[in-house]
Amino acid sequence: MLTRRAALMGAAGIAALPVLAKAAKAEEIMDTSMAPPADLSSLKRIKRKLVRPPMVHEHEQEAPAEPRIVEFEMQIVEKEIEVDDGAYLQAMTFNGSVPGPMMVVHEGDYVELTLFNSPENMMQHNIDFHSATGALGGGSLTLVNPGEKTTLRFKATRPGTFVYHCAPGGPMIPWHVVSGMSGCIMVLPRGGLTDHKGDPVRYDRVFYIGENDFYIPKDENGDYKRFEDVAESYPDTLEVMNGLIPSHVVFNGKVGSLTGDNALHAAQGEKVLFVHSQANRDTRPHLIGGHGDLVWERGKFNNTPQRDLETWFIAGGSAGAALYEFLQPGVYAYVNHNLIEAVNLGATAHVVVEGNWNNDLMEQVQAPVEYNAAYEGKTALP
Repeated sequence: MLTRRAALMGAAGIAALPVLAKAAKAEEIMDTSMAPPADLSSLKRIKRKLVRPPMVHEHEQEAPAEPRIVEFEMQIVEKEIEVDDGAYLQAMTFNGSVPGPMMVVHEGDYVELTLFNSPENMMQHNIDFHSATGALGGGSLTLVNPGEKTTLRFKATRPGTFVYHCAPGGPMIPWHVVSGMSGCIMVLPRGGLTDHKGDPVRYDRVFYIGENDFYIPKDENGDYKRFEDVAESYPDTLEVMNGLIPSHVVFNGKVGSLTGDNALHAAQGEKVLFVHSQANRDTRPHLIGGHGDLVWERGKFNNTPQRDLETWFIAGGSAGAALYEFLQPGVYAYVNHNLIEAVNLGATAHVVVEGNWNNDLMEQVQAPVEYNAAYEGKTALP
């Protein structure tokens, strides 16, 4: 019997879901059963409960002497989300949030993730860790149908910030990614972060900014379409996607998700680590009124951080990190400095900083007053 899911796969150039599964197994799913198991019985195990971005779960900045196995659990949830007033996306998510939650481990640790594909979902899913080595980043070992779970373990061998995303194969890959299925993992050096001189650096808080480009179709009247489920949304979404022009570019899943009542908060004198990911398109974060004191633009902590940047570049499919000590109170705008995308499409966050103003850094010498335009403010023509 041709099901709704089978029809969807047909639209993607695949006759039916079972065929998709067989094709994936034949071409991408690896059989690792012949390899001898790794003996990690001497290592300590710890469990980390993931939290919703922009917050990050509890973690140490410096690791204990011995590596550990860090256990995570993550649920795949297909659900409708409201990206903006009247604009709804049939989203596919890790743990119900866009982006998926950020994981933190240390170099040499083992990440052990149990991934659940909820039985009420319609799609196959998996996870590709850019921080992992082999088997399509774990994607070929984690492909699960609705109602299935799987556990993957990999060794975190390279320190830095890395994207993870869903990559179930073929045309499903970009669709799942631009439907919300991406997140970030941060692998800290065992001794913690260091600056350009190699001296230790600590942060007081960390914010995870996940940037997404969405492609929500419109009807003949110019209104955003709304779909019954994720399968129904595919053909129209594919057409918009292939035009490469997003309807929305947002932080953390929604226009205004990190502004107004949802703004981030810090205190004067605090050092904040901003981790920023974009799984699909290039972006250029900028903190208006602040700077990147230390910036790992490509997100890799073995590299010397750049200093004092005004704007930094995050390549599509990567995550970067920037550390800034807030010196003045006020409301800071953290934006994608393609200002069209920041102002018109939604890629803006606010950081509200409490403290006492320092006139040595900035002072309003004169408040705005009227002046005689006939005699002041003019320059002689050449």
